[in-house]
Amino acid sequence: MIPTAITAATRIAGVIGHPVGHSLSPALHNAGFASLQIDWAYAAFDVPPGSVSDALRAMRTLGIGGLSVTMPHKEAAAEAVDELDPSAAALHSVNTVVALPDGRLVGHSTDGDGFVASLADAGVPTVGVSVCVLGAGGAARSIVEALARHGVASIVVVNRSAAGATRAAALAGPLGATHQLGSQRAAQAIRDAALVVNATSVGMGSAELPIDPALLHRGQVVADIVYHPRHTALLGAAHAAGARTVEGLGMLVHQAALQQRLWTGRSPDVAAMAAAAEHELALRQQHPDE
Repeated sequence: MIPTAITAATRIAGVIGHPVGHSLSPALHNAGFASLQIDWAYAAFDVPPGSVSDALRAMRTLGIGGLSVTMPHKEAAAEAVDELDPSAAALHSVNTVVALPDGRLVGHSTDGDGFVASLADAGVPTVGVSVCVLGAGGAARSIVEALARHGVASIVVVNRSAAGATRAAALAGPLGATHQLGSQRAAQAIRDAALVVNATSVGMGSAELPIDPALLHRGQVVADIVYHPRHTALLGAAHAAGARTVEGLGMLVHQAALQQRLWTGRSPDVAAMAAAAEHELALRQQHPDE
């Protein structure tokens, strides 16, 4: 459980980023630790750009049990750790740092596998599925890399920048292809995909759509990594078109649960973590300026 008083025995974990004041991670992770009934506590640390190496040295010095890494530090963390797991090495991006007993720090990437886990939680298969990923940023690349390991038939990356799309699609190897957003080939790829993933920030806090909703139809699954608002304009359009939808909060929750497994060796209660995140989001909607 979360200790009523943090003592010298309490293990500390946290998130580093800049800014981190509105991170949901403390709510998620403290609920996860409580579900495991372990003496861990989680906090947010605002680390300015250029100071990631200092933060990781402090992790060793202070005995911090684990760190989450968020923007803009994921690539810098990949440079600063002692080792990288295969996904983090392929992405050159770290969202999780694990402290080994011998003092080595290992960087992992749980974002993509968290997305795949959110699909599984929603009953959406990946094996043999044709996928269209919208966007080519860090989240998109992690999703492409993970889906390629989970048996999809093909992955088309649609992006404004051809260079960015090529970089992302390369993570899928021979399964990957690219089209430029707005082209006829991109529109056809979206129509043909069994699974359409919005891996951009379009729709975060707005009613903006990343694509023409007329491209969506019954028989598709449409997933959005945006979780604020929970039910984005894209998911609303997909639902109206008869497609199944997967909300973005699931990816956030599942990647956090994977982080806790790496740190503690135990899997937390995902439902408890999701409930904590939903509660925190509801509070923020009631008090948006706090």
